[in-house]
Amino acid sequence: MPDLLLVNGRVTTLNPANPEADAVAIADGRILAVGRRQDLAVTTGPETRVIDLGGRRVIPGLNDSHTHLIRGGLNYNMELRWEGIESVHDALALLKAQARVTPAPQWVRVVGSFTMYQFREKRLPMLDEINAAAPDTPVFILHLYDRALLNRAALRAVGYTRDTPEPPGGEIQRDAHGEPTGLLLAKPNAAILYATLARGPKLEPEDQINSTRQFMRELNRLGVTSVIDAGGGFQNYPDDYAIIRRLAENDQLTLRIAYNLFTQRPGAETEDFVNWAAQVTPGDGGDWFRHNGAGEMLVFSAADFEDFFMPRPELPSEMEGQLEQVVRVLVANRWPFRLHATYDESIGRALDVFERVNREIPFDGLHWFFDHAETVTPRNLERIAALGGGIAVQHRMAFQGEAFVDRYGARAAEATPPVRRMLDMGLPVGGGTDATRVASYNPWTALAWLIGGRTVGGLQLYPPSTRPSRLEALRMWTEGSAWFSTEAGKKGRIQAGQFADLAVLSEDLMTVADEAIAGIESLLTIVGGRIVHGAGPFDRLAPPPLPVSPDWAPTRRYALDQMKQRKAAMAAEGIDRSVAAAGSCCAGACGIHGHAHARPRAASLPVQDGDLAGFWGAVGCGCWAV
Repeated sequence: MPDLLLVNGRVTTLNPANPEADAVAIADGRILAVGRRQDLAVTTGPETRVIDLGGRRVIPGLNDSHTHLIRGGLNYNMELRWEGIESVHDALALLKAQARVTPAPQWVRVVGSFTMYQFREKRLPMLDEINAAAPDTPVFILHLYDRALLNRAALRAVGYTRDTPEPPGGEIQRDAHGEPTGLLLAKPNAAILYATLARGPKLEPEDQINSTRQFMRELNRLGVTSVIDAGGGFQNYPDDYAIIRRLAENDQLTLRIAYNLFTQRPGAETEDFVNWAAQVTPGDGGDWFRHNGAGEMLVFSAADFEDFFMPRPELPSEMEGQLEQVVRVLVANRWPFRLHATYDESIGRALDVFERVNREIPFDGLHWFFDHAETVTPRNLERIAALGGGIAVQHRMAFQGEAFVDRYGARAAEATPPVRRMLDMGLPVGGGTDATRVASYNPWTALAWLIGGRTVGGLQLYPPSTRPSRLEALRMWTEGSAWFSTEAGKKGRIQAGQFADLAVLSEDLMTVADEAIAGIESLLTIVGGRIVHGAGPFDRLAPPPLPVSPDWAPTRRYALDQMKQRKAAMAAEGIDRSVAAAGSCCAGACGIHGHAHARPRAASLPVQDGDLAGFWGAVGCGCWAV
């Protein structure tokens, strides 16, 4: 007997034997039956919850095969997001507003999810503009893999002065007197960017728990039910896994996590993996939190930094020897592994190592794969296939496509990465984001890029011949990604016996216009038969709200789910500025907002609890009467 019965849906199952259905029965965390309601051989009882989906599209839960959720969760509540912001003016307005409420010694951090190409001005904020917006609160802005912008307060906080030496592979820009200006450049090594970010204050442990839970809920809002965490710089095992492990032990995860271990010590990578192999075995854990092997960093000498503003880096000659030592340890211990590789030249050299190890210690079905692979060639795809490998694809080109085209040309960008060829060859291909430091964690931004072939700045990169279909793109993000955590057959389809992980969408992915894909959200997200998110017609089914902490957190005021309201308010402010500049404002000024009437009239913008007087005034606002 089902615990939950979903009816009147348009269910994309990804099961070739039963591709479309209108009903799904769920019991004990797994899918019990799928098909037409009248044909389902299930009997409901008094404990069965029946949900009418109103004809909405249902898909398997999305599975991000490359993200950094564990690290990202520890920082999520601290980060201000410029995703979807359309002008430098509006970005600075958000920055200024957040700086006002951020207490010392905390920073305002804009980390990932935006590119200068999304702004109408096609530029970044100037350092003078950032200093004017936040003269006293430290500000750190990370743009792609190429630079960071720090205001004067942040320079003081990190202690960079004229005496600070230049970092290897990077630059601290200086003025005519040798003083740092606040611009840090990757040339192309991004270590100076990440090392500077790591100097910022952390949240208290209880706030880190809240932050991680908020991040998972945000991903649930977008239909994500599983992730594969690719480790990350400054993410030490086991110390920096304590928060996520505590949540797992307390049954407070709202999505499934498979995690890879990322070496942290240049020159001691082999020692790291030897030690970890004695502590943990791939697959350790359960269906909600489990170990997944090694990577994406196996050895630091193999890291080809993907800054398309700079020429391709040459990997050092010692790379092969160092990588071979690590791969021998991993294969001997049957550890699946992943390797960051942007350029075909890096991939070819890594494959030389893998083929050599395989001749002596056969891979023999061990799951391994490259991450990224933007410029991989057909020859190296054949070599990957011959070794039983896969490729995890992310939408980094959606944010860096313009820089790639400027350096290499539009023709070279037409298959970066060559997804169509990968799929045609039958390679395992998984969809992902590589969030959170550069690309957005929003899977729909990634799916819009895959399907439509455009950057977030609007540049058309890919012709139809190199792009996947909508169904193929969805499969990459569901069934395809399951291979990368060695969970094929357990999840990725809406099929009897698989995990009951699915999402009911706000718009129909199969029919909506290309330009509307990025705006899709989930109205109902279910993981293991549990409802972890409900909105719109299903908001009554949602879990209880979780207040954001600390109270100054940007996610409390400027979360991505408030983007539509935020855009409306900013558009209204633009109207007010234009009217005021023309000298043609109304005759009657409001005592609270002066002549800025458009903003309160667009006030679907959420007002924080206890802050009504701050927006409307202690005695009310007269904008509605003007």
